[in-house]
Amino acid sequence: MQSRNPVLNRIDNQASGSGSGFAYDEGRSAYQQASTGVATVDAATAAQGQPQYAPVDVGPRVTIHDVIMKTGINFVVLVLAAVVGWQLAPTMPWITWVAALIGLGLGLANTFMKSVKPPLVLAYSLFEGLFLGGISWWYDWLVRQSNPEYTGLISQAIIGTLVAFGVMLVLYTTRIIKVNGTFMKVMMVALISYAVIALASFVAALFGVGGGWGFYGVGTLGLLLCAFGVLLAAFTLNLDFAAIEQGIKMGLPERESWRMSFGLLVTLIWLYLEILRMLALVALSRE
Repeated sequence: MQSRNPVLNRIDNQASGSGSGFAYDEGRSAYQQASTGVATVDAATAAQGQPQYAPVDVGPRVTIHDVIMKTGINFVVLVLAAVVGWQLAPTMPWITWVAALIGLGLGLANTFMKSVKPPLVLAYSLFEGLFLGGISWWYDWLVRQSNPEYTGLISQAIIGTLVAFGVMLVLYTTRIIKVNGTFMKVMMVALISYAVIALASFVAALFGVGGGWGFYGVGTLGLLLCAFGVLLAAFTLNLDFAAIEQGIKMGLPERESWRMSFGLLVTLIWLYLEILRMLALVALSRE
């Protein structure tokens, strides 16, 4: 199944042989040769009309353990950088936005390059961690300014993200959620619609709508949009799981585990930011 995550969408294309990337660089025949062997005929066997098949080694294939390990490495880098970003945010707030811009550039590079580069994936985790630490501090400070007694905003957002990830993983592995054509079409419409709403909300925020929050700060409508964003990000994880599963079944090379872990990280960061914003708006509404 094709993921709406552009990173894991590339994995889908590689697995199916469409588009540029690994399938074109290595050739689809490499997969066939690895699974069926290559015919090598000597004089004796040729006389008997029975060719012998010798397996061709095209390198280690990606496994779920590879994806878990790479995701764990990226997650550790992200968390450590987030701690640093949190500490620097009060005195050097500009680092948050510089890290966000660099992270965006690295994200685009990792998404569209044909060959995955592990150092760039790790660099993305580093700068996104700095950004998340800084933006988390800003949300926490904003809520405390309005409601000094409110505590636990960041921990709630982290727990919410992990719980959502766990729930979606269980729903996917048990096939309660089936990533089929209908599911993908619904998700595509929802993602495009949400992107349009988010862009319109950003423009509205520039004109002071919702107290600078855009449509998200407009009472009940804002909370409903926040909830929709959280659900959409969470359900996108199922598309990522499906793309990873397909890539493993197709026997992509082990290095693609970095691209897979990067794709998961992109969705998890989006999910965390959606949950964080929703919790902050709920806290602010309790003034």
